[in-house]
Amino acid sequence: MTNNIRCICIDDEPDDLLLLNEYIKTDPLLTCAGCFSSASDGLQAILSLQPDLVFLDIEMPGATGLEILKQLKDRIELAVFVTSHPEFALESFELSAFDYILKPVTEKRFASTVQRLKDYWNMKQKAITYELLHGTEILLISEGRHKTKLPVNEIIYLEAMQNYTKVVTRQRSYLTLVGFNAFLNKLPQTGFLRIHRSYAVASDKINGWVSSDEIICGNATLPVGKTYKEIVKNEITR
Repeated sequence: MTNNIRCICIDDEPDDLLLLNEYIKTDPLLTCAGCFSSASDGLQAILSLQPDLVFLDIEMPGATGLEILKQLKDRIELAVFVTSHPEFALESFELSAFDYILKPVTEKRFASTVQRLKDYWNMKQKAITYELLHGTEILLISEGRHKTKLPVNEIIYLEAMQNYTKVVTRQRSYLTLVGFNAFLNKLPQTGFLRIHRSYAVASDKINGWVSSDEIICGNATLPVGKTYKEIVKNEITR
């Protein structure tokens, strides 16, 4: 499990990508999942990698960073623009950008953004309603003043619902205040399988295939994404 912020960088300037990646490596809070030199590759990376944070340029061939954010605003939790164009700052913040850094990026300016990210991330972690009790496989679920302990092995599957996560058991469902990726990171690394960008299942609750792109998990029929089919197939045939 990890509380790191997974990020990607999108910029058509190789030197700027290299510099950003070097800055990211200096802070243990940040983990770079990839650097992409075109808008199209970056867009696909956001969909497939589902990072917590995206550093992106404004002016790029094919699409601007602003257009990417508009198109995938429900998929990008945190966006930091890194650009030579100060004139787009207002529009970026209207799109709820987390920060706007002007090139050339200095170490001091980058550190300022990281500190703000740390403050945000710490507040987010404190606001999480569903937490794993330390050293156990129990979810502590807070509902008003009442708290319920839910054994992790009772979970059948998880479903991403925008900025929330739906947790489904045989008895009932719970809607967490935690994003899908963050919730997955709080679960044991073994025992749960990502089958789709919006679904993860308990491996021992998979009952088999319904069709070439659907499985039965518990009593639910769930979709299997193209990029996850081989992983699911291997798990079922183990």
